[in-house]
Amino acid sequence: MTAPSTSPASSRGGRWIEHWDPEDATFWQETGEKVARRNLWFSVLSEHIGFSIWTLWSVMVLFMGPEYGLTPADKFFLVAIATLVGAIVRVPYTFAVARFGGRNWTIISASALLVPTIAAYMVMEPGTSYSTFMICAVLAGVGGGNFASSMTNINTFFPLRKKGWALGLNAGGGNIGVPVVQLVGLAVIGASGGPRLLLGIYIPFILISAVCAAVFMNNISSVKNDTGAAVEAVKDGHTWIMSFLYIGTFGSFIGYSFAFGLVLQTQFGRTPLQAASITFIGPLLGSLIRPVGGWLADRFGGAKITLWNFAAMMVATGAIVAASMEKSLPLFSVAFIALFVLTGLGNGSTYKMIPGIFQTKAVAMGLTGEEAASYGRRLSGASMGLIGAVGALGGLGINLAFRQSFLSAGTGTGAFVAFLAFYAVCFAVTWAVYLRRPAGTRAQATATTEAKPQLSYAEV
Repeated sequence: MTAPSTSPASSRGGRWIEHWDPEDATFWQETGEKVARRNLWFSVLSEHIGFSIWTLWSVMVLFMGPEYGLTPADKFFLVAIATLVGAIVRVPYTFAVARFGGRNWTIISASALLVPTIAAYMVMEPGTSYSTFMICAVLAGVGGGNFASSMTNINTFFPLRKKGWALGLNAGGGNIGVPVVQLVGLAVIGASGGPRLLLGIYIPFILISAVCAAVFMNNISSVKNDTGAAVEAVKDGHTWIMSFLYIGTFGSFIGYSFAFGLVLQTQFGRTPLQAASITFIGPLLGSLIRPVGGWLADRFGGAKITLWNFAAMMVATGAIVAASMEKSLPLFSVAFIALFVLTGLGNGSTYKMIPGIFQTKAVAMGLTGEEAASYGRRLSGASMGLIGAVGALGGLGINLAFRQSFLSAGTGTGAFVAFLAFYAVCFAVTWAVYLRRPAGTRAQATATTEAKPQLSYAEV
């Protein structure tokens, strides 16, 4: 069995693996698994720090007191613009792995995190113009793209039977970057440190992740961008339906991660230390619970778990609305943390739906065996990058909704009412598209064997 070669490819330099066949059990056992796991751990490190830098401004705004001259609306717009950029760059980051190589792009994307971190370090003080802070928030958005390239890269290293575990670990390890930066911020605030101390802590870790990628990771020469699959995925309605549902789950997770501490400060008058001591709990639990959502989807069907998860999100949001109106901080905090947990469950269940949807389509097209599996892999892989990018835009919507709600009413209640209505629409879409029994199904059960089968997604 040929071992993976890390010698340069004939036309490109760097640590390129010429032969990679993880589906071959002997290859995987003898050489592949060790290489794949090594790349996974250092991919997680880079993506983790990327998430931390992306959500950095959710902590920065807690440091920005009255001396900065910013209104709550100004702060919400700062975190919203970082969310927007992070969502947009996910699309090119998805294709960068095949263009530059997974190792090479991890070095580039990790090193790029120095730009927003050093820029913020230089200007983070009262008297700096709002436009300068806006530029820094825009730069921080590049951290959001690391998720897309990291998931694309790790997907190529593992066999189909191991992808769920590997991608779940990769995604969860990245997502935990959100509560970690908030915990570090809490420690800095508790130690009476300033925002520059927080930024200074991250600069060496960014350098370490880039160096580790250079030393320990690999490129796979056989990875190519499948533009045909990408075009087909864009044309497929299910790509956009799942993007809409992912706005409700991941968009909520990342949007609330940015906004939670600021809402506690603005609506309930919490100090930076008080807000930071609560803010990290929701993102931490939401990150840790994501694999459970995938496991439940494996067992009961992703569409069913997603449906009832949206119902539970509606209940939690209703409790938040009541707490907001009654000005009950304990109920508000508990319900908000519960909503975070549900967004994490939904992240896992919605992502698990995607391969099943395209596999079902392949079978309905008359494909069987490996041909059907290959079609499902191509289309699901191509659609995931776009779904992840569109879903992240939900974070922008959440922060803009909070901004408008505080501008018009001085409270976030109106925004939460809008979120509740959106989750109700997500519930209805999930049921109508993926769980509603197709017309004629009962008749089909007794029809002749020649009858054309109905396409059903109830088990995805």
